[in-house]
Amino acid sequence: MKLVLHPAVDSARLERLREVAGEVSLCNCDTLKQAQGEMPSASAFFGKLTPELLAAAGELDWVQSPTASLEHYLFPELIEHPCTLTNMRGLFGDVIAEHVVGQMLCIVRNLHIYLRQQLQHRWAPIGGESTRASNATGPGAVSPIDLAHRTLAGCRLGIVGVGAIGSEIARKARLLGMTVCGVDPLVRSVPDVIDEVWPTKERPRLLAESDFVVIAAPHTPRTEKLFRAEQFQLMQSTAWLINIGRGVIVDLHDLTIALEQGDIAGAALDVFEQEPLPPEHPLWEMENVLITPHIAAASPLIPQRHLETLVENVRRYAHGEPLLNVVNKREWY
Repeated sequence: MKLVLHPAVDSARLERLREVAGEVSLCNCDTLKQAQGEMPSASAFFGKLTPELLAAAGELDWVQSPTASLEHYLFPELIEHPCTLTNMRGLFGDVIAEHVVGQMLCIVRNLHIYLRQQLQHRWAPIGGESTRASNATGPGAVSPIDLAHRTLAGCRLGIVGVGAIGSEIARKARLLGMTVCGVDPLVRSVPDVIDEVWPTKERPRLLAESDFVVIAAPHTPRTEKLFRAEQFQLMQSTAWLINIGRGVIVDLHDLTIALEQGDIAGAALDVFEQEPLPPEHPLWEMENVLITPHIAAASPLIPQRHLETLVENVRRYAHGEPLLNVVNKREWY
C-alpha cells in the first residue's frame, strides 16, 4: 500500500505519520509532476486531488480531504470513482459554537450598538435616558431600558443543520437556558439537548417559531440558495439570522431587502456568497448586521486536531479498520 501526499507535509507531520503507517509507504511529493509519477501505484491520497492526478491513479481506494467542506474539492470524476472519501469534519464544533454564542450575546445585550457609540464617545443607554431610574414609573418598575436589554435564557434557537457543529451549538445554547429546536435530513436527536430533531420539511415551522435562526448546514446541491425572500418572510420580524454554514446558502440580495424592509430584525454573518464582501455592499452600513470575515472556525486548537485526525485515519487504513469521517460523495457531506 502507498499513500501519496501532495502538497508535501512538513517534516514533523511526516514523522507522526510514519509512526503509524506500518506497511503503508509514504510518498511526500513536493511537486505536481512527482505526485503524478507516484499515482499509478498509489492506493491512498492526501491533499489536493485534481482530475489529472485521479486520471493517473490505477489502484486508488482511499482519498483523505484536508478540508471539512467539499464543494471546492469534489469533481465529477471523483464522485463516480469507487474510492472512499473522508474529510475533516468534527474539528470545529466547539470553536464555532462559541462564535455563535458570542454573536447572540452581543445581540441581546446590544453590544454591537454600544461599540459604535463608544467610537463616538456617546453615552446613550438604548431604551431611554442616561439612567434606568429616569425611565421607571416607580421602585422596581420595568423601564424601557430593561426591555431593550434581553437575556438568552428563554429565547428560542432554531438550528438548520444539526450535524457536529449544529449539535455543539445546541448544547451550549441549552446551558444558557435557551429552548432549542432543529431540522436535519439525517440526525433525529441530540442526546440531553433536543429530543426530536425535525426532518427538513419542518423548516417553515422552525423559522416561524425561532428568535434566532442559525444556519449550520454544509454547501450541497440541495442547500444552495436555501434562504431567499420566502424564508425571511416566514421568520418573526424580531428574529435574527446567523450564518456560519456556507455563504451560498443565503441569497444576499434577498437578505438585504429583508433587512431593509424589516422582515427580520438583523443578521450575523461569517460567510457570504461573495468573499470578500465588496466594500460598497449595503450590509456594511447596517447597524443591525454583524460581519466577521469567515473566521468562525479560527482557533489555535484546529491544526493539532487536523493532524490527529489524519494520523488516526492513516493508522486505521494501515490496519484495515473503518475510517473516520467517510462521506457520501453524491451528497457532498
